[in-house]
Amino acid sequence: MRNTFRSFILVLATVFISGFGYSQNNGFEVIRSLEIMNEIYENLEKYYVDDLNSGSMSKAAIDAMLKDLDPYTVYYHETEIEDYQLMTTGQYGGIGALIRKVDDYCYITEPYEGKPAQVAGLRAGDKIIAIDGKDMKDKPSSEVSTALKGPKGKELEVEIERPDGERKKFKFNRDEIKLPDVPYSGLMEDNVGYIKLNSFTRSAHSEVLAAYTDLKSEGMEKLILDLRGNGGGLLIEAVRIVNMFVPKNEIVVTTKARVAEENRKYTTMNAPTDLDIPVIVLVDGGSASASEIVAGSLQDYDRAVIVGTTSFGKGLVQRTYDLSYGSKMKLTIAKYYTPSGRCVQRLEYYDRADGDRPEEIPDSLIQIFHTKNGREVIDGRGIEPDAEVDPGEFSRLTAVLYGQNFIFDFATDYFYRNLDNAPAESFNLPEAEYEKFKAYVLEQDFTYSTASEERLKKMKETAEDEGFYEDMQAEYEALLEKVVPSKERDLEKFKDEIIQLLENEIVSRYHYQNGRSIHAFKDDVYIERALEIFKSSGEYNTILGF
Repeated sequence: MRNTFRSFILVLATVFISGFGYSQNNGFEVIRSLEIMNEIYENLEKYYVDDLNSGSMSKAAIDAMLKDLDPYTVYYHETEIEDYQLMTTGQYGGIGALIRKVDDYCYITEPYEGKPAQVAGLRAGDKIIAIDGKDMKDKPSSEVSTALKGPKGKELEVEIERPDGERKKFKFNRDEIKLPDVPYSGLMEDNVGYIKLNSFTRSAHSEVLAAYTDLKSEGMEKLILDLRGNGGGLLIEAVRIVNMFVPKNEIVVTTKARVAEENRKYTTMNAPTDLDIPVIVLVDGGSASASEIVAGSLQDYDRAVIVGTTSFGKGLVQRTYDLSYGSKMKLTIAKYYTPSGRCVQRLEYYDRADGDRPEEIPDSLIQIFHTKNGREVIDGRGIEPDAEVDPGEFSRLTAVLYGQNFIFDFATDYFYRNLDNAPAESFNLPEAEYEKFKAYVLEQDFTYSTASEERLKKMKETAEDEGFYEDMQAEYEALLEKVVPSKERDLEKFKDEIIQLLENEIVSRYHYQNGRSIHAFKDDVYIERALEIFKSSGEYNTILGF
């Protein structure tokens, strides 16, 4: 058995060496490493004190091996193929709802409109007590999610508890859930169309094109393409979307790899949809990969103004390979380059010591490239916007209120007290309701600190070390008193941002994801800046170098 396996290792290594052009020395390393791995596993199997779970042990070993590379090279065990399918197609079999673990139970946080959970009557705020008779108390959210998923058409029973203590059971069939790449599109003021693209699955281009066609028929004259928070997906879908606005036979992206066969140029293949419509693309730190290909290519061709904050900076390309027993491997095979020749990759994963965090590409290696009209753009830092937006940051108090579900719970309570209210476009939280929210929050037991308080305490430690603290103690204590959190004071100080989150959460109870998108326009500084640029055709053209 052992000799047979060793022979197999030798054959495998020979294939590696001849097929991929490895050097003789590297080929020896392949043989040696595989043999040692085999011997370790044999000894564990023969002599380890307890029975081994071979499957989980091999999965852990593979994950540990890949962890030293980059976070996008991933092994999918056969039990995780549904996660892979969700990533590439946006589809899964289930009930169509988001869940969140709070204390002992998971809760429905957002049912998708028109999907089995919402149609059956499940609501945000429902506590999941049992699934098919199995108690869900203390179960992790991953286990609850798995129990809710299953083949299309298969029946399940979900027992829930409402905020008022009422318990109900719902019986309904699972369905094939397709998460839309375009969750919302619509016409805004001055005939500006808006398309929100959340992901690049196999239907991304077709959904964007369908939304574009509908908006055009409604009178759209300008377009905002929102890629904020879009972590990417299929490269070819990005190429097709760029092709909507760029002529045929133009390079969209080039990939460069260690293996020569993976060096490719992706060009636009079809006649464009519209070469003239003004386009603004919104990006932020969550825009990555395929989002950066779209934004970077349109920027390089001076075909769109990029508005927002600097994107994530993922210039790596992955391909998926089928493995034995139904498993798969997603492998980083190349870096991609936009038409001007830049690679947006921000972090270097390969030249780091064990345990070190990847570092940013140093400033000394950053290069300048030029767009079609001669504007300067740089590599190694993601996509830098043509018009930057300062989205601001939520206060510590607001973050705690959101993270500890106080905003979520109050929105649920509001819904049950006002079953026919909260229009998506015009909803404003009544002042009396904010007073109720304040009273509710002040009854809760929680603590938080401010950044100013933390820095003052560090300054005190430094002053004590240097012997200055006694001379400044009175001033320090007076200043500390002003920055130490006061819930009542901060609920007024940060009222506007808290209300913004409250209103959006409340609107989602009545109008789901579409309602969130519509209501968010009211306080969206990214969209405000985009509309400003569109209103001034001179600014739009000046930014693009016309």
